[in-house]
Amino acid sequence: MTRNLTIANRIREVLLDGHWIANTNYKEQILNVNWQQAIQKVDGLNTIAALTYHINYYLAGLLDAFENGKLEISDKYSFDLPQIHSEADWNKIVTDFLNNSEKFASQVEQMDDNNFDQPFIDNTYGSYLRNIEGVIEHSYYHLGQISLIRKMIMLT
Repeated sequence: MTRNLTIANRIREVLLDGHWIANTNYKEQILNVNWQQAIQKVDGLNTIAALTYHINYYLAGLLDAFENGKLEISDKYSFDLPQIHSEADWNKIVTDFLNNSEKFASQVEQMDDNNFDQPFIDNTYGSYLRNIEGVIEHSYYHLGQISLIRKMIMLT
C-alpha cells in the first residue's frame, strides 16, 4: 500500500470509522450526543462542541491551504466556536466536521507520495507528512478528551 492510502486510512480511522487505536472515533462520539450534551461544561474542561469545532478548524484550514497554497489559519481562533442554541446549530457543526473529515482524507489519498516529503507551504512548517501526521496525533489527543467528557456527562 502506498503512503497516501496508508495515511488516508489513518485519518479515516480517527475521524470517521476506526476502532483500532482508541476503540472509537469522532463520528461515533459526536453522533451520540445531543446539542445540550455537546455544550455542557464539565468542571473547567472544554466542551465536546468546542473540541469538535477546534479539530474542524484545522481540517478546514489545511484543506484551504492544499487548494490555494497559503496557510491562513491561526491557533488563536481555533476555539472561536459559534453559539449553539439548538439541535440544528449542533448538527451544522457535526455535518461540517464530517464533510471536512472525508474531504481531508480524500485529499491525502489523492496526493502523490513524493509530496509528503516536500515542505508544507513554508519550510518553517516542516513537510506535508509532518503536518498531516500532526493532524492525526492532535485528533487522537482531543478524541480522548471527548470520550472522557462524554462519559462524565452520561454519569451526571
